[in-house]
Amino acid sequence: MKAGKQSQGSLRNEARALVDACPAWNARLAARRITLFLDRQMAGLGLTAAQAGLMAQIATIGDDTLSALAQRTGLEQSTLSRNLRTLEREGLIEITLVEADLRRRAVWLTEAGLRRLQEALPVWRRAQASLAQILPPGLARDLADHSEVLNEVKLGSRLP
Repeated sequence: MKAGKQSQGSLRNEARALVDACPAWNARLAARRITLFLDRQMAGLGLTAAQAGLMAQIATIGDDTLSALAQRTGLEQSTLSRNLRTLEREGLIEITLVEADLRRRAVWLTEAGLRRLQEALPVWRRAQASLAQILPPGLARDLADHSEVLNEVKLGSRLP
């Protein structure tokens, strides 16, 4: 029985080391905490932080196709479509077929979506200012920028 307890203690220590050092686990943990904080700040607007961010992405894109938006947001098209449906049901965005290629769809903010995003921006800025008192400004952007190379890494290959 003593060997089992030692083995369990060793496994516990190794698992703790893995969790403590794992970039994926820690990035997800930080993202969940930041998202929860932002969701609480945005609650009065009837938008989640993810919805506000997605609407901001839509407002900034030159290429309004869903595939371009999926690439910019790092979401698979099925996940993006699921997230967009809620915004579409609320009348905040419009999704339509691209006339030149009926297989492609485009997305843009409606007038109601533009107004809601404009209402959200001051709340978003205040929330970001609060976050900046806790987290180093630019930390999340730096992480996103530095991790972009991972999109190019193929299974089994080594990083540059």
